[in-house]
Amino acid sequence: MASPETGVLAARARALAVLRIRSTALAVALLPAAVAVVLLAGRVTGPLGAGWDLACWITGGLAVLSLSLAALVAVVVARARPALSPSVPISEKSAPDLYRLVRDLADRLEVPAPSAIALTPDCDSWLEDRTHRAHGPPGRGRGRADGERRVPEAPVLVIGSPFLWWMRVAELRALLAPVVAGTGPSAHPDIAAARRFIRGLDAAVAVSARARRPVRGLPLRFVGRVARLLLRAGRDHATIMERAVAAAASERAQTVDYGLRIVAQEQVGLAYAGWDRLLTRVALPAWRMGRWPSRLDAGVVSALTELSRRDRLADGFASRLGERPACDLLEEPGAIDRAASLLAARLFHGGPAEPGPDWSPVGWQQYPEEVVDRKWRLEAARLHRVLDNLPATALPATPPATAAPVAPAQDPAAAPPLSYAHTAARTPGPGPAGRPPADEPATGPPAAGHPEERPPAPAPGPTLARVIDRLTHDACAGDLLAERLGAEVEREERAEAARQAARGTAPQDAAIGVAWGDGMAEGGLPLFPLQPPRTGRELLADHVTAMVCCAAVDTAGAVPGLDWLDGPALLVDGARRCDLGRPVLSLVDDGDAEPLRGWLTTIGVRPEKPVRLV
Repeated sequence: MASPETGVLAARARALAVLRIRSTALAVALLPAAVAVVLLAGRVTGPLGAGWDLACWITGGLAVLSLSLAALVAVVVARARPALSPSVPISEKSAPDLYRLVRDLADRLEVPAPSAIALTPDCDSWLEDRTHRAHGPPGRGRGRADGERRVPEAPVLVIGSPFLWWMRVAELRALLAPVVAGTGPSAHPDIAAARRFIRGLDAAVAVSARARRPVRGLPLRFVGRVARLLLRAGRDHATIMERAVAAAASERAQTVDYGLRIVAQEQVGLAYAGWDRLLTRVALPAWRMGRWPSRLDAGVVSALTELSRRDRLADGFASRLGERPACDLLEEPGAIDRAASLLAARLFHGGPAEPGPDWSPVGWQQYPEEVVDRKWRLEAARLHRVLDNLPATALPATPPATAAPVAPAQDPAAAPPLSYAHTAARTPGPGPAGRPPADEPATGPPAAGHPEERPPAPAPGPTLARVIDRLTHDACAGDLLAERLGAEVEREERAEAARQAARGTAPQDAAIGVAWGDGMAEGGLPLFPLQPPRTGRELLADHVTAMVCCAAVDTAGAVPGLDWLDGPALLVDGARRCDLGRPVLSLVDDGDAEPLRGWLTTIGVRPEKPVRLV
């Protein structure tokens, strides 16, 4: 087994190769100037002839151009700020026990302690240099002898916030051991210099990519080309260097809690699965309607506990919850959880940087009523709004029933269409046989001389029966509804993105103490979208499901609920109903309403009753 020192030596060799690329680039830039100096010296010491004078002028011009371009590249690389991972900084005052744990771990590993600690809403941990200087900070070696090389400042330890709430203290220490051990190679001057060089080039490429003005665009594009060329030249060396650093850190950490590291790695996989389900199934529906769960990290414990109960591979992991959680190392875990939850909403959805009228926090106790129920009713209202705008189509006619009572004629001008609020206060009675349902719009004016024909019906109410009948009897309604729902959702998302861009985000990020990289908050949010755009059919199925749930709540005594792994849930008699998806898909995809009608009958839902919308 290789020793940590062997890995550091291998990393140092690759770092020197990266630095040789930098030296070669500098030598190429200085070559015309060196040639010009030689020719100028020859001209001063003796006559070289007219041809040599011309050569002196040419090489002198090339030297000036080369030095100017080299200075431009050096200035851009030096001034460019390397991108940072968005995170929530943790001061030592707010987490003294966590800092003490990390310092004790660094002492056991005999490496420098990280300079600071930050949290990120992700299931990962790493070291990050935040000096913001392409040529490095002054370091702790300032004032020493000239022959002694400077020691770089220790990097920042970035910890995934779900780890603090799900893992126990001993597990977190074992998980962080190989990460903290990486501060040893980071303190090596050659490795630190190579990393600064690569980060500076990467930041210069980002600056050149954001250049939009024609005057600045041309020189910055040149800098970007040079930076990309140098990055390609040093890519393989930098990759091998980082692998060697990681191997050396892992070898050094073998002596610290080796048995617990295996358990901690198992918890990493479990935490990632639960965190992903919590974000996509629970947080995303709230984010889409302007609410952000304020205790995501606390929720991940409930989600992972539920996953442990359902998944036999995770069985037994919940028994660890009796031990001390790592979040106890924080003085105010609730405030830290709130900041990390808001940052997660920014990263994965693109919400504002601070709460507001249209962006308010929500607790887990209020989630079913304020998110689940409202989500269903918003989607049901959107479905009916789109349904109102669909072109009316004639339904298959059936023989008229002569015994049915005939409604008296009404003046259309005296009976304007009813709104949803008016319709919700009335229960439509059964219409005569042979006509469209009472909630279907009339297909034409009444024919003269036929008193049995009814006048145009008032505007349809928000009933589930209306949706079922339209999808059942109109073969084109499903495709048209799906298309228009997709267009409506896309329009709403564009409007929301425009509102977010108009707010401005950089000062707000600084106010809440979130560390952003250069350019990371400029119109690029969300940085990590959770889901691809939904298809029209998926949107239609979601909206029909929402309409069914609204009808179940209003007419059958069901209540909205929260499932930690699957998000919004319909609770009937205190139990979650998981069998609604197949009947809805049968209606949406095949136009077959029988499975859904059977489900509604079982639950006791009355589809002809109007539902309450928002």
